[in-house]
Amino acid sequence: MFDALDLTILVSVLLVVVFAGVHIAVALGVTAVLGIYLMTDDIAVARQFVGNTAYEALRDYVFAVIPLFMLMGEFLAKCGAARDMFTLVTRLTKMIPARLAVATVLANAIFAFVTGVSIAAAAAFSRIAYPEMKRAGYSRQFSLGCIAGSACLGMLIPPSVLMIVWGVLTEQSIGKLFLAGVLPGFLLVSYYILYIQYVAFTNPQAVGEQVHGSAPLPVDPGADAHIEGALLSTVLVIGLVIGVLCGIWMGAFTPTEGAGVGAAAGLLLAIIKGLRWKEIVEVVIAVGRTSGPLLLLLFTAQLYSRVLAMTGVTKAVQDLIISAGLSPWAILALIVAIWFILGCIIDSISIILLTVPVFAPVAAAAGFDPLAFAILGILAIETGLLTPPFGILVFTVQAALPEEKGAVGEIFKGSIPYWIALLGVIVTIAVFPQIATWLPNLAFSAK
Repeated sequence: MFDALDLTILVSVLLVVVFAGVHIAVALGVTAVLGIYLMTDDIAVARQFVGNTAYEALRDYVFAVIPLFMLMGEFLAKCGAARDMFTLVTRLTKMIPARLAVATVLANAIFAFVTGVSIAAAAAFSRIAYPEMKRAGYSRQFSLGCIAGSACLGMLIPPSVLMIVWGVLTEQSIGKLFLAGVLPGFLLVSYYILYIQYVAFTNPQAVGEQVHGSAPLPVDPGADAHIEGALLSTVLVIGLVIGVLCGIWMGAFTPTEGAGVGAAAGLLLAIIKGLRWKEIVEVVIAVGRTSGPLLLLLFTAQLYSRVLAMTGVTKAVQDLIISAGLSPWAILALIVAIWFILGCIIDSISIILLTVPVFAPVAAAAGFDPLAFAILGILAIETGLLTPPFGILVFTVQAALPEEKGAVGEIFKGSIPYWIALLGVIVTIAVFPQIATWLPNLAFSAK
């Protein structure tokens, strides 16, 4: 029997272990085993529970989605897709004020459909976009903030790793989650571009434009020389991604099969573009090093979720919040505030693993649509990517540009408007959840 004392012990141990710096997978696993032991008072039962959960969880084909989509993204990124996209978009936006910043946002949006990982985008565009912005006379704070802020799109626009993790934990359709992120992603892009245009008109020096004119300085990052190749490369990449995602949404194959098709097609395209055997091996090893620990995290998170359900922790938290008499909006504000705070301390995936098993049932009980809540949650958790002291995207940009010493503070400052834009999309979706639910409902009701 699980009483209030056991519940207190379980929650306290988890918090102490996490904030002591223990790896999140170990923290979740230890807490789960402790919960089963407290409930059964039999270590053999706890050991058997862990074994059964590992067998049932890790043999699920959905676990292959993450490494396969990561393989697709890494193959396409390694063969120069990000640079081709930036070259093409820069050429197409040459009549727009602050075109390099706009091109960075748009290229990140396209690249997000390839990688699903914000860190990859931040590292790539730091090396691609920043030298051109610097040559054009952009202020360092504005240009680095733009790169870090626009990299957040990688976690929102499908195929997003965060969406896959969320879908696995909540047993929601990954295809629906992918669709739900499309319109919010475009909305966030719009907010970013509106901010950039505002800066271009109110502070033209920050975007490398002359004080008494709106025409951009004559900067062309090789677009004319390579435009045909960049166009072909970008069209092939976009066609590949659209084909994979549409195949999933139309039911031609499962998310796992779609990820496999994408990885194989990405490898073929990378070989055509000149990727060598040594680089292919490097990509596979890199993806293995990244996805292996992530799959371990997902296993311990499922273990933790099952223990929460069995011991009644989820129900207890749900009853506590509901019985407090809070309105649905107050509940949502509380959850988002907790995510904001956790974003200052731990990484995005760990936040999802720790909180979603508890918060998702609470949100459902409060009447929020699961799809809209998922997108809203991913957006709220994404803000931690730009929030000090953790701010992983900020430190990724800094690491990619070692010559820009002492720029961390400037990157954080330059990222503030993009953090505010993320908050704006959160509020918009909270008020108009149809932005997230319209495409999934349209696509899956048409079947």
